[in-house]
Amino acid sequence: QVQLVESGGGLVQAGGSLRLSCAASGGTFGSFAMGWFRQAPGKEREFVAAIRRSGGITYYADFVKGRFTISRDNAKNTVYLQMNSLKPEDTAVYYCAARTTTTVPADPADYDYWGQGTQVTVSS
Repeated sequence: QVQLVESGGGLVQAGGSLRLSCAASGGTFGSFAMGWFRQAPGKEREFVAAIRRSGGITYYADFVKGRFTISRDNAKNTVYLQMNSLKPEDTAVYYCAARTTTTVPADPADYDYWGQGTQVTVSS
């Protein structure tokens, strides 16, 4: 059974930075495409960023382009989300997700495994 555990969330002031990590276990990490999603109170879960298995190709939601960077270390079974220039509207629970194919869709329903989430709160 694949398990994903996020960490690195917290409270930060607007303009600050956080680095989220997602550690995977129970599967062959290098075979997973990985994604980050977020969900704010009262809103649907939305796509943030994704990375292909090799790490060479990444995708971002328009609202994080230029501010967030997704990366992965297959030797450490970990995917990261570096978040810079944070805004109050980035406040949400952030989830990582894994998909056992090469493609990296933006629909949460297309992902096979999910972490429990980590809270990110950005104060103004």
